[in-house]
Amino acid sequence: MDYESFINSTSLDTPPEKISPYLKALWYDAKDNWEASHQIAQDIPDKSGSWIHAYLHRKEGDRFNAGYWYNKAGKPFPSVSLSEEWDQLARAFSQ
Repeated sequence: MDYESFINSTSLDTPPEKISPYLKALWYDAKDNWEASHQIAQDIPDKSGSWIHAYLHRKEGDRFNAGYWYNKAGKPFPSVSLSEEWDQLARAFSQ
């Protein structure tokens, strides 16, 4: 799914059927459903999943846990806003 289509999908009531777990986690976060987003992200066993997981703990305000997941993702703790990081994630995982 390309970036624009993904952004447009966040106005829907349910996520598109055929999106990656990365985008699905971000979709739920865009819908203010942290729990659903976290549930998906924590089950993605790669560095990309760790990056989303880190972002979610940063959003939650758990800097220590976020730092752990950024480290697992091979990413520095970001200095950008949460919305900027969400956009970076969405762009990274949309095609």
